[in-house]
Amino acid sequence: MRELILGIETSCDETAAAVVEAGTQVLSNVVHSQTALHERWRGVVPEVASRSHTERILPILQQALADAAVTPEDLTAIAVTHRPGMIGCLLVGLAAAKALAWRFGKPLLGVDHVQAHVHTGFLAEPDLPLPALALVASGGHTALYLIHERGRTERLGTTRDDAAGEALDKGAALLGLPYPGGPAIQRAAATGNAKRYDLPRTLLGPDSLDFSFSGLKTALLYTLRPQGAPPRAAPPEGQELADLAASYQEALVDVLVQKLARAARATSARSLCLGGGVARNTRLRERLAAEPSLTRLHLVLPAPDLCSDNGAMIASLGSHLLRTGQVATLELDAVATPAAGGKAVVRR
Repeated sequence: MRELILGIETSCDETAAAVVEAGTQVLSNVVHSQTALHERWRGVVPEVASRSHTERILPILQQALADAAVTPEDLTAIAVTHRPGMIGCLLVGLAAAKALAWRFGKPLLGVDHVQAHVHTGFLAEPDLPLPALALVASGGHTALYLIHERGRTERLGTTRDDAAGEALDKGAALLGLPYPGGPAIQRAAATGNAKRYDLPRTLLGPDSLDFSFSGLKTALLYTLRPQGAPPRAAPPEGQELADLAASYQEALVDVLVQKLARAARATSARSLCLGGGVARNTRLRERLAAEPSLTRLHLVLPAPDLCSDNGAMIASLGSHLLRTGQVATLELDAVATPAAGGKAVVRR
């Protein structure tokens, strides 16, 4: 009998649904981004996001089922993000998942959004060599995990202030670039000299695997507006803008790569995989592929559409939950924060 899991993701500003077979075969993966809605505020407004999810969730679910050529009766279970995220947004996905589970008598599976990103490597390579390092870098999260086996992870480090994606958004705002910041900075940096501006790499202690990007953001601010100097009349343009964007992007990417190199030396990891929206960044992918200290690791770079928030990663981890008997009840609640200590909420 086919194992078909419907995954629903509404933790932030993407309304997403997907159908995944046997935990790894993506039959459909439908995502509606709310970027245009939030652009005027340069960030996600929870009330606006949750209202958009309410309007979009049913058409997205219908399209995901149609693209996979399945009906609700064909499904084995319903997986849904229930933590972490914006409560109003999470509740929309939870309500839809519970309604489907109740109406069609299907098991309900509550998935941790961060852990779904951690496990994205299994969607790209089901036989991912273990143990594996997993970097989750997005607008809301930046953390480094060691995957001992599917469903059992250990958090090695996390951000102490801004997430990597948040730092890119704030850097783009300082540079006068549009939202979202990551893609805008990447485009502006394409013709830039990444060595022109000496921006800091905050590595914390010599053995630390935690991240900090607030100092980088502040350094960009004072590069643009030196203390005691009059305010700029306009944001940077032309080559100055390209060089600033390239230098800023390189500093952020350099920190991510150096932390991964530290983790590789400190663990017995055999492979390395990425998840989260920042994992789409082409410069990060280039640096990881070329970094000498990471050459012993098998590098897994999931397709960009699997790195941003999506339903396929929810369905994939939901498959593991189902196989290990971790089925939720209809009392499953939304939780804004990650699991305690950053550990996986799934167990053997």
